[in-house]
Amino acid sequence: VAPGTYRETVSVDADRTDMTWLGASGNPRDTVIVYDNAAGTPKPGGGTLGTSGSATTTLRPDGFTARGITFANDWLRTDLPGTGGTQAVALKVQGDRSAFTHCRFLGHQDTLYADTLSLGTFARQYFAHCYVEGDVDVVFGRATAVFAHCHFRTLLRPDLTGAPYGFVFAPSTAGANPRGYLVTGSRISSEAPDGFYKLARPWVPSSDPTARPMLTVRETHLGAGIDAVAPYTDMSSGHPWQEQRFAEYRNTGPGAVITVPENRPQLGRAEAASHTPKAHLGDWRPR
Repeated sequence: VAPGTYRETVSVDADRTDMTWLGASGNPRDTVIVYDNAAGTPKPGGGTLGTSGSATTTLRPDGFTARGITFANDWLRTDLPGTGGTQAVALKVQGDRSAFTHCRFLGHQDTLYADTLSLGTFARQYFAHCYVEGDVDVVFGRATAVFAHCHFRTLLRPDLTGAPYGFVFAPSTAGANPRGYLVTGSRISSEAPDGFYKLARPWVPSSDPTARPMLTVRETHLGAGIDAVAPYTDMSSGHPWQEQRFAEYRNTGPGAVITVPENRPQLGRAEAASHTPKAHLGDWRPR
């Protein structure tokens, strides 16, 4: 893909398997796919686009690979204060064996939708050396996704004056899926004041009330923007985060300090051995 800013929406059907997109320069800043739809954006025939419909890029096929590309949604809630439907997805990816290396994902609410094609499908996805920024549910969905050596950055919220500004992860892992999101060897930084972000909240969607969101964050640097005292919170009543599958292992940084142990479930060494990229990805080895 030649360097340039491509202002358009892109949708790839599920039958276009084993597709590869390479940014020609190798620098993701040079090749940018961007649009500015939001969930509340009106559709020509009536109604609104909704969260999925807001995505700048939607990828459904198995075996998709991208390297050196930026996926962005530059819709700003501050441009339309008071507007509902502020979800604005940069990338929605649903296929199994989807791999992204040295890519950037830019947005505000619901930046990266790491999901599956259907409730019963366990799609494996791999993100390595990527950069992701946003403010509310920056990464969300029900995929089995590994984030290795990635940088997550939380943004300022000019529309808010107090905490919390938002949440870095909002997994919606199906209850039958033994593997959800794994973050390893990464870092989380913030533009916001100290403690203004939660690490995660569980998303139990109305379409799957039996979901048991799963997130493991291990050997990752959590900056001061993360609320170290209470890094997790509920998204909806009846689904407390304590009943989901959240865990940490050997994280560092001011946002990882354990002050209230019951607020930060920790893996033991033996448990951590089964929370690895190899365990999550099974027989698939991303290129």
